[in-house]
Amino acid sequence: MTFLFYLFAALALFGGIGVVVCRNPVSAAFSMIVSFLGLASLFIQLDAYLVGILQILVYAGAIMVLFLFIIMLLDVKEEEKRHFPYISFAGAGAVVGGFLVLVLQVLARGGTSGRTLPALEAAEPGRSDVHRIGELLFGSYWFPVQIVGVLLLAATVGVVVLSKKELR
Repeated sequence: MTFLFYLFAALALFGGIGVVVCRNPVSAAFSMIVSFLGLASLFIQLDAYLVGILQILVYAGAIMVLFLFIIMLLDVKEEEKRHFPYISFAGAGAVVGGFLVLVLQVLARGGTSGRTLPALEAAEPGRSDVHRIGELLFGSYWFPVQIVGVLLLAATVGVVVLSKKELR
């Protein structure tokens, strides 16, 4: 089971790296699909079957089809090479270094310190996963869900604006 965790985590990680590294937007979109599939596999390993299936259906299915449609519709070409100033690399290195420090602090503390999460069925035996997720999404977390919706809308508008051809 540990081997599968590392395999799916590596799949998600390399898919995410592929999104950043690929210069061709279609290849980057397919790398994002690979990353989504790795994340869905991790959710399924955590016995969160509904979240894993929704990850595949909603993100790898519908959202990525929409992104690929936008990329194909706007005829986005391969990105040309740009030269970045050294301060950009220094900033990126600082962010990566800070992230590594945080990961090492969590590992030094022992992760969860031997605690486990209570089983959902033991807490509320008569309710389904869908009902609990619906209560969380539309009850406790309604504001973050709205923010994610606005961010997706802004990303779509940004893609349209950035790829719009200038009329001369």
